[in-house]
Amino acid sequence: MRLGELDREIVRLALPALGALAVEPLVSMTDTAFVGRLGAEPLAALGITTALLSLFFVVFNFLSYATTPRVARSLGADGRGAAMEQAGHALWLALLLGLLATAVLELLAPWLVRLMGAGGAVQPLALGYLRLRALAGLAILWLMAAHGIYRGLQDTRTPFWVTFWVNAANVVLDYLFIFPLGMGLLGAALASVLAQSAGAVWFYLNLKRLGAVRPWPGAAPLRPFLKVGGEMLVRTLSLVGAITLAAAVAARVGTVAVAAHQVAWQVWLFIAMSVDALAIAAQALVARYRGEDPARVRAVADRLLAWGLAVGVLIAALLALGRPWIPRVFTDDAEVLAAVGGVWVLLWAPQPLNALVFVWDGIFMAAERFRFLAAAMLLAAGAGAVEMLLVVPMGWGLAGVWWGMILINAVRALTLAWGYWRARMV
Repeated sequence: MRLGELDREIVRLALPALGALAVEPLVSMTDTAFVGRLGAEPLAALGITTALLSLFFVVFNFLSYATTPRVARSLGADGRGAAMEQAGHALWLALLLGLLATAVLELLAPWLVRLMGAGGAVQPLALGYLRLRALAGLAILWLMAAHGIYRGLQDTRTPFWVTFWVNAANVVLDYLFIFPLGMGLLGAALASVLAQSAGAVWFYLNLKRLGAVRPWPGAAPLRPFLKVGGEMLVRTLSLVGAITLAAAVAARVGTVAVAAHQVAWQVWLFIAMSVDALAIAAQALVARYRGEDPARVRAVADRLLAWGLAVGVLIAALLALGRPWIPRVFTDDAEVLAAVGGVWVLLWAPQPLNALVFVWDGIFMAAERFRFLAAAMLLAAGAGAVEMLLVVPMGWGLAGVWWGMILINAVRALTLAWGYWRARMV
């Protein structure tokens, strides 16, 4: 394959993945926009349950991460039939875990709502919303697995269009159920359940046509996915813990600091989501070449890293140039804007390094080195946590929080670079 062809393949995978990543948060954003018109109590209930559901379902994101490399490697090594066998295993696991997730949420809903601090009039609203949204548990996990399957099949366009139409349906149903039908907060929940279920059904029908829907394979083929799930859980909890600690420390610095941190974090999150499209391309391509042409794996991975570095430099330049305007999208408070300005350089300067970290993540996922990724994240989060715990006593302010964020990715970069230098990708 000529270098230009490889570049085109990277773009072919990354651009639709970027679109899907950009569209995906619109379900919760749409709910927030419409429910916000119902008053403070429904909006508070929505905020509580959305945070709870996000934390609950992130535990299952391994259904996507573990599936992509297994399907892609099988596709490269043994063809579509072997890839569909792996896809079938992922779908069965998604089915079982989806039913379990729904049952757990329904059973523990009252306790979970109280745990999140919902009280007064907010509590019954949050409980009703959570119990209705929990019915989409199977659909959500099926969507996760299906995304992983299609990425492994080197197809990111299909997940993009499914994600797009799921969100479009959610917007229409949200408005219809909340306002003309007068269902309020429950209407928002029902809209999300129906939209996500429709997406899951669409994936089911297409995957059945492709041959991925198969008889029960027994428990043994599902165990490798669960092993990855345990390793990914360590990685995910380490990252979530570090992010949560950063917000908590910023809150202790002061109200203006935590507001500025929220603005900076939203910008950082959007950038991370954008660069993650390259990580998805890395998962799909590197895994496929591991099966199809192992001798080219390192060259493919190196090219992906070059793309990551170039994109990181571009993002850094855009952020630096956008300093006078970007923060004003989120706030017009003079104190908050000044605080954001004080840490803006800490936001844009590390972007080339951050982009490399995301691409390395994708490469190591493609190589199915999930235990190494978990250890790297645990080490990095620990280093960042130590630094952030010193922010308040040392008086480092919001800049100290963001130096902690930089430290996390710097440690990840060093660890992943070392692992990449000495690793065999096949």
